[in-house]
Amino acid sequence: MSLFEEAKKYIPGGVNSPVRAFGSVGGEPVFISKGKGSKIYDVKGKEYIDYVCSWGPLIVGHSNERIVSRLKEVIENGTSFGAPTELEIELAKLVVEYVPSIEMVRMVNSGTEAVMSAIRLARAYTDRKKIVKFEGCYHGHSDSLLVKAGSGALTFNQPSSPGVPDEFAKLTLIADYNDIESVKKLFKENKDEIAAVIIEPVAGNMGVVLPKGNFLKELESVCKNEGTLLIFDEIITGFRLAKGGAQEYFGIDPDITTLGKIIGGGLPVGAYGGKKEIMEMISPVGPVYQAGTLSGNPLAMAAGIETLKILGEEGFYDKLREKSNKLWEGFRENCNKLGLKFAFNCIESMGSLFFKEGVVESFADAVESDTKLYATFFHKMLAKGINLAPSQFEAMFVSSSHSEEDIDKTIKIHYEVLKEMFGN
Repeated sequence: MSLFEEAKKYIPGGVNSPVRAFGSVGGEPVFISKGKGSKIYDVKGKEYIDYVCSWGPLIVGHSNERIVSRLKEVIENGTSFGAPTELEIELAKLVVEYVPSIEMVRMVNSGTEAVMSAIRLARAYTDRKKIVKFEGCYHGHSDSLLVKAGSGALTFNQPSSPGVPDEFAKLTLIADYNDIESVKKLFKENKDEIAAVIIEPVAGNMGVVLPKGNFLKELESVCKNEGTLLIFDEIITGFRLAKGGAQEYFGIDPDITTLGKIIGGGLPVGAYGGKKEIMEMISPVGPVYQAGTLSGNPLAMAAGIETLKILGEEGFYDKLREKSNKLWEGFRENCNKLGLKFAFNCIESMGSLFFKEGVVESFADAVESDTKLYATFFHKMLAKGINLAPSQFEAMFVSSSHSEEDIDKTIKIHYEVLKEMFGN
């Protein structure tokens, strides 16, 4: 009996997060035993160059020596106290220092929890109920936001989920990513009723989709004019595009920012932060209640601190950009050599190959991709030792631990696989 078959006896679908089940690409998931640097190893000992990076958190690679060493020190003193520690202050200081719009930050345990809490805070601050999200953007699995979502919900053709009350869904208005007119229309139809607009500044859950032109600037302006809070979901882009995230990269000043993934250095963590006036509405200072037994636990704080310190070192992002660009340019060149006109979107160390021709600038563009072709591509790459996300609608991530040899090998295998598939 395979591990997957055994897992299905005890765990729904055999996995603890749906996309891991390989539902959209077929076959059985690979069970991993360890990771080091840019590589992961399955239970049979096979090595893979990893571009999933635990779905984004591992920007410095697997089992980074500095992070592991720090965790060993901290774990000797205990894993959780349910009481304040100095580590919480240290990580909070780094976040406030790095992220331009954040004056205060609250630590939580996941991205979903961060977004859920940010929405509650925005509703309390504005005394309004409705929120705007964008089709294909994924903000975790809380009820209000699991409407026309991306990520696993898109992979499994469930953009909305059973169990989400209609009453909740009615408070969530849907706009089209990269279409500012669709946003303005919602504001016109719901005058003085919208508490917040939440957006992935670079969409990463319908594949990588970049904001066009002045879209984010215009969105910021609309929100300010309407007295609505702008929430940047930087759970993927936070510390990924730049030290200060997408808001630094694009020069936007959101009211609230949600963080996750990289901020925990590979451990479960989330955070939300923003202007002091807004954040001081949170209990125990203000009336908005939010709590968590393991929030700010020492292990997650220590891993996050070490990660952010590494990212703050001079030249970190320049080096990461250089190796990422080499990979993306290699992929484009391979497609050109083979006469393939598939869309490829990338920004810094995030990228996606879409199996469709033309541009991908919206959810409607992304879902035109040929998922069967992606499944074939995925399995052929996996067989040759390259680990990609088991879904067309996710991102590839490059880490600082990927070597020149890794990049060259990946480009070579990418060419071989496309040539096998399209016979050129």
